[in-house]
Amino acid sequence: MEKGNGVESEKMMRELLSGLDPGGPPRLAFARRAPGGIAERPGQLLCLSASFNPLTVAHVWLIQEASRIVPPGEILLLLASANVDKAVTGFPLERRLNLMVRFAESRPTFSVAACSHGRFVDKAEAIRPHYPAGTRLTFIVGFDTLVRLFDPKYYADRDAALSALFGGSAFIAANRAPDPPEAVTAFLARPDVVPYAHRIRVIQLPPEIAVISATDIRARLARGEPVTGLVPPEILSLLTA
Repeated sequence: MEKGNGVESEKMMRELLSGLDPGGPPRLAFARRAPGGIAERPGQLLCLSASFNPLTVAHVWLIQEASRIVPPGEILLLLASANVDKAVTGFPLERRLNLMVRFAESRPTFSVAACSHGRFVDKAEAIRPHYPAGTRLTFIVGFDTLVRLFDPKYYADRDAALSALFGGSAFIAANRAPDPPEAVTAFLARPDVVPYAHRIRVIQLPPEIAVISATDIRARLARGEPVTGLVPPEILSLLTA
């Protein structure tokens, strides 16, 4: 569904999103399926699930660094159409998807999809039917998202949900200031986290990457200021047109 440009392409993305029901079973809708990704045989699927508001060079850094830790057969850029605790602000979801597809077009192992649900246990459930049995799924997240993952308020039975999630998935979490490395170590040592800590890898964002903010990028664009070097060059023209 990646064909089309500009307004027409965003209209296609809007139609794709309209088919996702957060009140129904978890469902995935592909805006682009990687032509060189995982096909008949199981492989390693690396999934960056983020708000992409917009896609930034920090997201690209995360993908590159995670790929060195877990070499993927396919990389899935995943946008939730319903967030667990955030309203949709900034760029409309259809525009975010359009930018994500433009970035992925020249990368044969990159897929782009939207998910009907915001919880990772639901995302994993939505992803798995689209890949061969035995595919290994690793999510890339920010450390703040990892902390929310263990918050009991998002679950009727947190332990059962997390056991199912970590039984079939692993996580790479990116730490950034102001949380020092000691805070991450302390979090992984928490009694409720320890049973899953062996499925979590932590990477540290370098200072020049950690300061990149999607909120700041949107503010710069609103003021007519350049964002070169803050977003991938593939999407720069779509943001500044």
